[in-house]
Formats: sequence, C-alpha cells, structure tokens
Amino acid sequence: MARKIIIDTDPGQDDAVAILLALASPEDFEVLGIVAVAGNVTLAQNARNALKVVELSGRKDIAVYAGCERPMRRTLVTAEHVHGETGLDGPDLPLPKLKLEERHGIDYLIETLLAHEEKTVTLACLGPLTNVAMAMVKEPRIIPRTEEIVLMGGGYFEMGNITPAAEFNIYVDPDAADVVMRSGVPITMVPLDVTHMMQSTKPRLERIRALGNKAGAAVYDMLSFSERFDLKKYESEGAPLHDPCVMAYMLKPDLFQGRHINVEIETGSELTVGMTVADYWGVTNRPKNVNFLRSGNADGFFALLTERLARLP
Repeated sequence: MARKIIIDTDPGQDDAVAILLALASPEDFEVLGIVAVAGNVTLAQNARNALKVVELSGRKDIAVYAGCERPMRRTLVTAEHVHGETGLDGPDLPLPKLKLEERHGIDYLIETLLAHEEKTVTLACLGPLTNVAMAMVKEPRIIPRTEEIVLMGGGYFEMGNITPAAEFNIYVDPDAADVVMRSGVPITMVPLDVTHMMQSTKPRLERIRALGNKAGAAVYDMLSFSERFDLKKYESEGAPLHDPCVMAYMLKPDLFQGRHINVEIETGSELTVGMTVADYWGVTNRPKNVNFLRSGNADGFFALLTERLARLP
C-alpha cells in the first residue's frame, strides 16, 4: 500500500525537487495534500511556488494549502540570497492556474490527521516546523495519531549553514522545532550531515537534463541556479541537495545510516539558537526521541531521483 503523507514545505528549489520526487512515486506515496509555510521566502510566494511545482508534475489532483506566515515567536528570516527573489529562480515556470484551498493549512493538518485512522499519516517536513507545531498546540489529539515525522533539518557533525551552529529550517523557528522534538511523535531527522553528501555534481545534473522532459529541464535549471551559492561557500564538486533526501529515505531507507538518539533544540543562546544538540554518543540519560541519520549513498540517491523524475511530463 502507498504510504499516506502530507508535505509541509517552503519551496525553494530543493523543496520543489522533493515534491516532484514524491508526486512521481504514486505507488509509494499517497500525497494527501501540500501545506506551505514561511521560510525560504514569504508564505504567499512559497504557496505560489507549491502550485507551480504541482502543475509541473502533471498531478493537478493535489490540493495546496497556505499555513503560517511567520514563526511562532520570532521575526521571519528568509533565504533569497540562496534561492532568488521568487524562491524558485532558475526555470521560467508559468504562473499557476491551480488555486489555493481556502482552509488554513493548520486546520487542514488537524482535520486530516483526525479523519484518518491512527498512525496512518506521515508528515514529510521540508521547511521550518511552524505549521506542525502550531497544529500540535491547537489540537494535541493529533500527536498520538501521527505515524511519523520525517524532516529535513538540523546538523551536528556538519554544524550549521545559516549560523555556525544552526541549520536554516530549525533556525527560522527553533521554538516550533522544540515543540515537535518534545511531542513524542516518532521522528526521523535528515540533517546536513547527510545532505552535504548528496552533491549535485555536473554529471548528475547532466543526467537529469538528458531525460528530455519538462520536469528534468526544470530541475536542471533550478539546481544550476541555487548551487552557485553553495559551490562558492563549500568549494565542493557539487552543491548539497537537501530536501529530496526526506522522500528518498521513505522510498529506500537502506540508502541511509544513523541511530536512535536524543536531540534537543537550543532556543535561548544568542550564539547557538537553533542548534540541534544531538547526543550521538549517548553521553546523557536524556530519552531517545529521534532517528538521526548521519550518512547516505549519494550514487544510489541520485539514481533513484533520476529514475523517478523520468516518469514526469
């Protein structure tokens, strides 16, 4: 049976690739809906981007909702310096004909989790965790009903990418991340430690462009644009490809390795706010709350991604 998922996202180029990977895998994922959140750019732009990506995939049956336009307690930080003014700079994607659903994204999350059988819906989180945390606060009954949260966020051995200590998604709303980490829902965290291994090198991007479809061309243009920042920053052969690792883990968990550990979120320190404090070596007695992935098979990841993108228009 296909796994029921809700995608919570702030599209960004890598979010867009993750959405395409999910929508290209209908035998594996029943995508119940997509909820946009403020993060890489503003909520309105992220919601528009989600609609564009759904149209690009050809899956016009997928409903898109707008969630929270700002973090729980803090001023919104965005990342146009990486993703461009639209968040999806690179390809020339038309304005979407699809429309946003009227319901608020938080209400959609709550109503959907309550309507489905307990522990049958997974949340695939690609951006700040504001929507998920706010839904938990508003309706705690969804917490024991959630099968799993698989999220891209955090880092420990690779530390941060927006501050020396913090990864962007967690940094934007550390208070929301703290709520989620303390919730008791089973969590798999896909941190920078993994995503920095998944480098979109030129040969890998060329194989995607050579697919000859609209989706492949758009992904090539997206990643060619967004990688310029990371190539200069990391001086590597390719830029990290973050969010698609969430979908790849659910599709082929054997591509990744990690362990069950305690992870807590720093919310108070001026220097390290947003840090994911990962007790990877078990030096505390704090309860283990996260399946923390540390490494992955980059060749296998890109082979899977390319094979699935080939299915799209």
